[in-house]
Amino acid sequence: MKKTWVKGFSLLLILSLFVGLFAGCSSDKDESASDEKKSKATANEPGWKTNKDPITFDWYVNFSWFAHKWGDDVVSKYVTDKTGVSVNFISPAGNEAEKMNTMIASGKLPDFITIGWWEDAVKKMVEGELVLPLNELADKYDPYFYKVSDNAKVEWYKQEDGNTYGYPNASSSPKDFDKYKELKPSNQTFLVRKDMYEAIGSPDMSTPEGFLGALQAAKEKFPEVNGAPLIPFGMNEFTDVGNTSLEAYLQNFLAIPMEKDGKVYDRTEDPEYLDWLKTFRKANEEGLLAKDIFIDKRPQMEEKIAQGRYFAMLYQRSDLAAQQHALYQKDPNSVYIAVDGPANSKGDAPTLAGDSISGWTVTLISKDVKDKERAIQFLTYLISEEGQKDLYLGKKGETYDETGGKPEFKPEVLDLLNKDRAAFDQKYGASYKYWMLMDTNMNLQWLPPSSEPFKQMEDWTKGKTVSFAEFDGINPTGTSAEGVAASKIAQEWGKTLPKLLLAKSDKEFKKIFKEYKKKRDSYGYDKVVEYQQKTYKDNKAKLESATK
Repeated sequence: MKKTWVKGFSLLLILSLFVGLFAGCSSDKDESASDEKKSKATANEPGWKTNKDPITFDWYVNFSWFAHKWGDDVVSKYVTDKTGVSVNFISPAGNEAEKMNTMIASGKLPDFITIGWWEDAVKKMVEGELVLPLNELADKYDPYFYKVSDNAKVEWYKQEDGNTYGYPNASSSPKDFDKYKELKPSNQTFLVRKDMYEAIGSPDMSTPEGFLGALQAAKEKFPEVNGAPLIPFGMNEFTDVGNTSLEAYLQNFLAIPMEKDGKVYDRTEDPEYLDWLKTFRKANEEGLLAKDIFIDKRPQMEEKIAQGRYFAMLYQRSDLAAQQHALYQKDPNSVYIAVDGPANSKGDAPTLAGDSISGWTVTLISKDVKDKERAIQFLTYLISEEGQKDLYLGKKGETYDETGGKPEFKPEVLDLLNKDRAAFDQKYGASYKYWMLMDTNMNLQWLPPSSEPFKQMEDWTKGKTVSFAEFDGINPTGTSAEGVAASKIAQEWGKTLPKLLLAKSDKEFKKIFKEYKKKRDSYGYDKVVEYQQKTYKDNKAKLESATK
């Protein structure tokens, strides 16, 4: 029996040696084929031009409201004809964080992932080795990446291991910000419905008294909008970690500093901020905060904006473009306009966020990507001036022509863009429909002049924009002690914020906030503060290095 086992084992060993030998030959062939392909890609020639065979990438976009499809419009068809690449977009049906965590737990991700740079999942993907270093992919398959990428952004996103895994959109390096800040408005606005606002006397809403008085006046004068109740005040949706409108937006309108005397400042505890949160509590007490705002998600909000049901909003102006179009077509006076919103007790001008170096989202390439070479080459194409132009303007002769050497949308294309954004997206797909890697600075050269009903909102923000780049990413994420603490604190704030607004008195408000601070400390707030301070200092050093 023993002899038979030994004999069998010997045969198995010999077979495995043969298999290994042939596998080695195959591997050598693959490597040489890879090297042959690699030799075609140069720092001076885009890699995507070397292979235009049809390929489809799965691209996950971590926003439940994103519902666009590739291949139905001029731009996507043109890009596919040009590069051979098609895209299958995937977006979560429900909670984004839950979907990302499920995918990460499975250990398998779609080819491309686009996600907010601040999301905890970014660090989890990097730490879990679920995404590939863009620099290593570029070194091996497409050195042209270094010619078209912004080195300041690559350096900004470099991790401790020396690799860069994600590339941002809507990002401005310090040099970009200084160059374009007068041209590039902020997206953060305090909006009112024009006809209603003028009908109640265009009141000053920058003080708590003026704000509450205006909401009350609007509700009394316009109790209903087309048979449905008026919603006096609207904002971003409440999530499990809070509400952007009542955090960064409100704090920026109040010009609350991000640091004091070189130390990261806790804006949440600022007396001016807490006074305004109490103002919103008072608004709820007076029946001026509709129940809708605590439960509505973006689709419901968009529907209500299109109906003009909100009187005032603390919201991002770009996200109501389609609805603003619809209102303008029905009645130009029913649109939303930007006015002076909540201000601090000194009446300081707001410090609104402009594009920072971190941008809005980052796009990463999964370790499971079906073709590493084509993936980095496609990403390189998208961030290049050629790719940016193709995605913004579309196809020459079909969506744009050149007048005096300057590319401009054809009149009928621009007309549809200005009149019906949804129809424009469906037919042409240009002008940021595919925003995943948009370079908002580069695209300034092709932007048509702003027209109403958007110009007023945009112009209002100019001169009020600042860069908060040194504070990007200062909140810890991931599975470190400070990352876990920050996650628990964020979840606790998500529960606390609506409670503060729903409190029956300022005394109850104070009690709820005190309880939040107590829990925050118990979760390890001191570790978070320490991390924030270190990251802030590191960021300042990185930014100084990037500007040299």
